[in-house]
Amino acid sequence: MIEFVQNRHLQRQMIALTRRCHKAIIARGGTAIIPIRKNGRPWKDDCPAARDRNETLRATRHYGRAFWKRWTGYHARSRAEAKMRCLKAFGERITARDPDRQTAEIHIRVALINRFNALGTAEIVRVT
Repeated sequence: MIEFVQNRHLQRQMIALTRRCHKAIIARGGTAIIPIRKNGRPWKDDCPAARDRNETLRATRHYGRAFWKRWTGYHARSRAEAKMRCLKAFGERITARDPDRQTAEIHIRVALINRFNALGTAEIVRVT
């Protein structure tokens, strides 16, 4: 399944890394933001999709995966997934049936998450 994201970027969502996928993304005028596997090998330069993937592979190896994720904005996805996990910690489903009460229930959950975020995250200090 491929999901079209704003700014004409396509992200990987439960799909295999294949040439066909990269070709489909380039055909639609997008940029593939797909992390390369740690043991990834360069493809033969016989199409634009392969050149684009090989460039991503070189950048990942040269600068590192963490830098590549920040540069492409891929890290935002993991942050969004982490926040959804926090939201689901209050329950998988909304218990209210009335739309007004559903809205109120969601507002309460979001307010609690914001309160937890205001407390801050733990600072980890290296002890030498």
